[in-house]
Amino acid sequence: MTATQERSVPKPVFTDAEAGAKVFPDSLARQYNYFTPQKRKQTHYEDVTVEVQPDPRHYLAQGWLYGFSDGRGGYPLEWTALKAWGSDRPEPERFPGSGGKGYEWPAHGWHEFRDPNEEWELSLYRYNSNVVRQLNQNIEAARRSGAFAQWNRNWVAFVAQHVGAWMHVDHGLGLYLFANANRRAPTNMHNNAISVNSMHRIRAAQDLALYNLTLSEEIEDFDGSAHLSTWNDDPAWQGVRTVAEQLTGIDDWCEAVFAANVIFEPLVGELFRSGLVQQAAPGNGDFVTPTVVGAEEYDFAERDLRYTKAMFDLLVTDKEFARHNKDLLQDWAQAWVPRCIEAARTLQPLWSQPDTRPPRFEDGLDRVKNRFSALLAGFDLDIPKELEQ
Repeated sequence: MTATQERSVPKPVFTDAEAGAKVFPDSLARQYNYFTPQKRKQTHYEDVTVEVQPDPRHYLAQGWLYGFSDGRGGYPLEWTALKAWGSDRPEPERFPGSGGKGYEWPAHGWHEFRDPNEEWELSLYRYNSNVVRQLNQNIEAARRSGAFAQWNRNWVAFVAQHVGAWMHVDHGLGLYLFANANRRAPTNMHNNAISVNSMHRIRAAQDLALYNLTLSEEIEDFDGSAHLSTWNDDPAWQGVRTVAEQLTGIDDWCEAVFAANVIFEPLVGELFRSGLVQQAAPGNGDFVTPTVVGAEEYDFAERDLRYTKAMFDLLVTDKEFARHNKDLLQDWAQAWVPRCIEAARTLQPLWSQPDTRPPRFEDGLDRVKNRFSALLAGFDLDIPKELEQ
């Protein structure tokens, strides 16, 4: 019998340095604990969101794993002029012999933000699907009952021209402001909240577009293309159009979110949706349009504004840069408040067009001014003098 010659193969040597070899108190834990939960116990939102996008100033000693062609890393902090504690320090220099050494302490700052809505992928799908389902049911019920035949003729034209025109605001801000800010924000917690805000605006634009198609089928002489000429040529809309287009051109992602959610929406968006459309519609025989417009109003007032306030509250109370941040927010408010007030006042002729008119324009403007003033006071900012005009 011929003996089998043993091959010379290196034997594996275990040194207990292998991944997973070390035993420690949480070795068998099924939850991550590499971050500090906001409350006593980490939530599912935190498990799937916090630190998913790593930061070389926080954990990665080797720097960003990817970057741009000009050498910048994945999420440069200079994409906003605002600062957060520990995060304004430059990335560690990398050179032969440095060993890829990072900082001695974690850079918190931006990583402290938690979305009070706890938005992530599943919550986005559930929420938006529920909104769309309810809107579809409302519109279908109105269609079957012949509710659209009860509308005043002037109101039919008003919805075609002016309610339809608002879809251009939603589409522009959703696609070109919030989607862009989502990419430029430095942590996954910011990315999730802002991207959901983007989807809210895009869904609202889609809601209005589909509603416009339904009305074109159900109401004789309803002009489904009237919103285009209104948006492009109607003098009453040119102030809103100008500001909306200027907002989409903001380079600083924090300024974009601040100008849109803290200034434009309270002073212009809420004035149009709650102060005009939802007030005037019932008196003109329309109980359907308020449900469509109201869904967007809830998106903003109860969800998008909540995360915005939480995000900027951290920055204006930052342990190192609170003064810097408040001064910058004050400058942004000073730049955008006059534009938004002018845009709001340009819309004033719309209040006289329905047969049954909503409450006075000045009363509605005063209400949104008061809400806006409370928002600024919450950030410890001064009220711009233009708000008194």
